Formats: sequence, C-alpha cells, structure tokens
Amino acid sequence: MRQTGPTVEPGRPDREDATMPDSAREAELLDAERTLQAAQRAGDADALDQLLVDQLICVGPDGRTYTKQDDLTAHRERRSVVRELVEEELDLLVVGSTGVTFFLGRVAGTVDGAPFAARLRYTRTWIHDDPHGWRVLAAHISPV
Repeated sequence: MRQTGPTVEPGRPDREDATMPDSAREAELLDAERTLQAAQRAGDADALDQLLVDQLICVGPDGRTYTKQDDLTAHRERRSVVRELVEEELDLLVVGSTGVTFFLGRVAGTVDGAPFAARLRYTRTWIHDDPHGWRVLAAHISPV
C-alpha cells in the first residue's frame, strides 16, 4: 500500500484509492512506521527501544551490519543525530503477523560529528505480536 504518490500494487493493479489501509493491521503498521520516524527525528532512544526487537539486524548505507544496541547507543550518545527526515514515499505490505515498509525520503544530520545529507530508501521487516504490537526485526538502508 502506498501512502504518497501514484501506486500500482502487486496483485491490485486496478485499486483506485491507495491511501487508505486495507485492514486494521495495516493501519497499525503505518502508525508504527510513522512513530519510528518521529523517534528517529527526536533521537528518542527509549521509543526506539520499544520499536526494535532485541535481535534486530540492520544493514546500513555503508554495507556494514548494526544491532539494536548499536543503534540505541548511537542515539543515546548523540553520535547519530537526525535533523531532517522527510518522507517522499511510503509503501507497505502485511501478510499475517509480518509486515514490510518501504520508505523513500531525504535524511540529514550528523554521524560521529560529521554532517550528512542523503536521499535514502529504508526497507524494514516488522513482526507483530499482541504484547508488543509492531516491532522492527530487520532493516536495510540504501542511498538512492
């Protein structure tokens, strides 16, 4: 499901209105993705801690892998600061208790004190369970 811009979804080429969620679970995933983006902008490590599973593996734009603890530490120590995060496009897919979000947008800030600005694509795999709701299991970040 695309949240911005035109869309043609796999299996749904004739869908006219792609801005409304197909299900409550999709609506919850959309909310979780936007909550994650807000936590990134705010540098809110506590919120990120709730949104990421302990086993998280993320492939960064540099090709290296990072863990949940790597991410939380970078935010807590202000080594990773997101000053701008502008969503240009957001697609999502939900199958059962697994979801995937496809974010495209502009991100700017600092990493270890060095400024950066890039157009990035984030692909996040989410899992859902009743005690926690949606949480990120895996992520991949690529420059566009």
